[in-house]
Amino acid sequence: MGLHNNSCILLFAKSPVKGQVKTRLAAETGQDFAVGLYKCFVEDLLGLIENVGVPLRLCFHPPNAKSDFLEWLGERDFFRPQTGDDLGERMKNAFENAFAEGFSKVVAIGSDSPDLPGDFLREALGALESHEAVVGPSSDGGYYLIGFSRASFLPEAFAGIAWSTSAACAQTLALLERHGRSTHFLPEWHDVDTAADLDLLLLRMGNTPLERSRTCRYLRANGLGSEANV
Repeated sequence: MGLHNNSCILLFAKSPVKGQVKTRLAAETGQDFAVGLYKCFVEDLLGLIENVGVPLRLCFHPPNAKSDFLEWLGERDFFRPQTGDDLGERMKNAFENAFAEGFSKVVAIGSDSPDLPGDFLREALGALESHEAVVGPSSDGGYYLIGFSRASFLPEAFAGIAWSTSAACAQTLALLERHGRSTHFLPEWHDVDTAADLDLLLLRMGNTPLERSRTCRYLRANGLGSEANV
């Protein structure tokens, strides 16, 4: 039923364990709150991808954590373990595995942007019809999305990147340019890593359909937002 049956979206997610997810946020809000919020992020992103209508692979980390995801999300056919020594290698391997499955266009997103617009995913997949790569820069200097067509995949784009720093996107773009990849840029969007980011997230979600999202309901149930505890 999808618009892009030859396409795949990779959603990178970590096992929802205290001390392993949203660590910067947890330092401000507490571990229990951060883990619960992270689960809402992932569930909302799964719903987003389902609405886009494109095959999904949920790439989980650590690779022995499938039982955690089965307990959380139930039996699904889209679970795939992340493999590799660092984030770059794990991303490279996930792309290569998706292409080996037969997909010709693959985009990857993280689980830090629960209000990512579905139109951005559609634009990314559409852009790969005429561009070799697509990147969605995040406001913190990283990126929330990267994608390639099979013929133009560049494994080197994931090597030597200072992950989780403000230089990650610029370093990646330099590699794409150095290797001559024509790149489409999506609008800038926002990761949610701190309590201040939560305030901005609620502002973006206000008066939109996302007010009914798991993330928004969770935040309000925990005393955040104009309709707290409703």
